[in-house]
Amino acid sequence: MLYKLPRARSNGNISDAKLGVIGISNDLDFRTTLSSKVRSSLCEKEVSFSAYDADELRLVLEQRERVAFQDDVLEEGVLAMCAAYGAKDSGDARKALDLLLEAGDVARERGSDVVTEEHVQEARERVQTDQVVEGIRKYSQHGKLVLYALTLLHERGETPVRTREVVDTYHHVAHSEGVSPVSERSVRDYLGELAQLGITSSTEHNRGKGGGKYNEHQLEQSVSAVRSGLSTLLESA
Repeated sequence: MLYKLPRARSNGNISDAKLGVIGISNDLDFRTTLSSKVRSSLCEKEVSFSAYDADELRLVLEQRERVAFQDDVLEEGVLAMCAAYGAKDSGDARKALDLLLEAGDVARERGSDVVTEEHVQEARERVQTDQVVEGIRKYSQHGKLVLYALTLLHERGETPVRTREVVDTYHHVAHSEGVSPVSERSVRDYLGELAQLGITSSTEHNRGKGGGKYNEHQLEQSVSAVRSGLSTLLESA
């Protein structure tokens, strides 16, 4: 299709129209997967759209405010705060809009006549928790078991904890689930992924020649959020 469409007029497939192709993708490497003849046929020009900054996000929110809220319902500073958080979270307009929506829901639940910055703060905590829960739910089975092992150690008051102790607890959890455990290296990889997701954190320690290097791990999210994400796993346990 991408090869034939730009050539449709010159090939006589169409005569009464001038045809162009506009492609939209979040995958920056998409064009590199196209064959050389397709790229030659397209003669494409790239237009990049940068992430929204706080001022641009505020304009988006102001447009939505006029539709979604009664006059004088939003306290001064609410839109600016939502826009600032949206810009901080990669400039995603959808996230800023979701935050404003959640803030309105919080105000309604509290019986408030106006939406305040305090409602935005609470809404942000809710949204972040929901994102953590959803991320855990979609995680792989062994990744969940590694996270569950670290959660158990946290609840025992044993964190920050070294990698080998997480591995030992993971093996126990895996066997109790009737699952063959993965290698220690894979557990380390899962711990690295969980840290990248912001669900846990890892700190490297270097004790010199005598003590060597090792990592310590701990939860960065609340136990309630983690257990909500692990609910399917825990129900089956």
